[in-house]
Amino acid sequence: MNTTRIDSEQLRTPPVQLRHDFFETPEFRAAFESQNIGQVFKAYRTHPRNLHLFGKPLNQSVLGRWLGLTQTQISNLETGRTPQHDLEVLRNWARTLHLPQHLLWFDFPGQRRLDTQATRQNPLIAATGMDTVELLQRLRASAVDRATVEALDITVEQLCCDYAHADARELALTGKQWLARITELLENRLTLAQHRDLLGQAGTLALLVGCLDYDLGDAASAEATRRMALGLGVECGNPDIIGWAHEMLAWFHLTSGNLRAAIPAAAAGITAAPSRSVAVQLYGQQAKAHARMGRTEAAHSALERGRELLDKLAYPARPDNHFVVDPDKWDFYAMDTYRIAGQDDLAERNAEEVIRRSVNPEGVVVAPMRKAEAELTLAVVAARKGDSDEASRLGAAALRGGRRSRPSLLMVAGELDDELRARGTGADFRVFLEDLKRPE
Repeated sequence: MNTTRIDSEQLRTPPVQLRHDFFETPEFRAAFESQNIGQVFKAYRTHPRNLHLFGKPLNQSVLGRWLGLTQTQISNLETGRTPQHDLEVLRNWARTLHLPQHLLWFDFPGQRRLDTQATRQNPLIAATGMDTVELLQRLRASAVDRATVEALDITVEQLCCDYAHADARELALTGKQWLARITELLENRLTLAQHRDLLGQAGTLALLVGCLDYDLGDAASAEATRRMALGLGVECGNPDIIGWAHEMLAWFHLTSGNLRAAIPAAAAGITAAPSRSVAVQLYGQQAKAHARMGRTEAAHSALERGRELLDKLAYPARPDNHFVVDPDKWDFYAMDTYRIAGQDDLAERNAEEVIRRSVNPEGVVVAPMRKAEAELTLAVVAARKGDSDEASRLGAAALRGGRRSRPSLLMVAGELDDELRARGTGADFRVFLEDLKRPE
């Protein structure tokens, strides 16, 4: 493997999200306990993951480039010759390397390391006048009034908006905790309206948890939670929850290769919520399945129906909510269909637009999963054009970073692998693919 080329091209920026156990090594534990950032840097560079991927530790020059430091400065920090105690500098380095806040010996302004709800308190206070602590106190006291229900609505919506970028395991845990609290409330005496609202909130949380479980590779738990969401949606008569439960099933079938089953699953969701946002995504799932089955005309027909419905819907107030569909998300679905259908010019155009919209004006990646699949799309197009080196580079970059859905990413990465294998290339890319395939 050409490790020099990997260092210069694949490691331009640090990984945005690493495996959940990446920081759970004895070396990292000792480094964080020492409260010495140089020791943290050394544990990061010499991590077994780097040895597995590159055959050697990450060199000091690469780490320095990420942090705006020279190789000599990194060396001096690791050896303790020039220790760093400036909090703002430490915070910037921690943000760059995405160090887990709960392991650090310093806090960030306005945040407490042990307060997992800190980033969600401001919108809650703005809308209801209460913070998360007060909301939890009300729930423990079973004080269900209009303000409590509204606060829960805001909390659940924010969790759904966090889906695209938050750590999947942490968000799944938080979602399950809120789901348990709401389930306990449902055992109390409630008005019909309160009971219906709480059922809807529980159903939405079940959808979110199911999606996260599936992202993490736990298909059995995901299906059980999806069924729970479907039952809650039926009980409270919420077509959106019912529709999204069917959409999840279509997604499960699609990513597991059960293409024929994905189409009727999507159709059932469209029947349940024919004029809702979820129906747009269901048409998109049908288009993906048809395209993979070689039914180009049917795929384009599904895309057209989805676009027609999307054009009739109002633009969502929170387009970052995972359970709404906006024009940006639709371009992402169309990109996938074009790639499978071999319409490379359209796929490339949509992929470039998806990548552009996945980064905010401050340069922060706000839609890492969409961005990764768009990079894989560009990689497939590059491979078809005969540029295998560029295809491998783009493919490896897509698998390295960002909040990711393993089943979806594996499906698209497998398509790139097929293209590269057909050309007798892709060994560098395959190292990253094999790492993705390993169970979490």
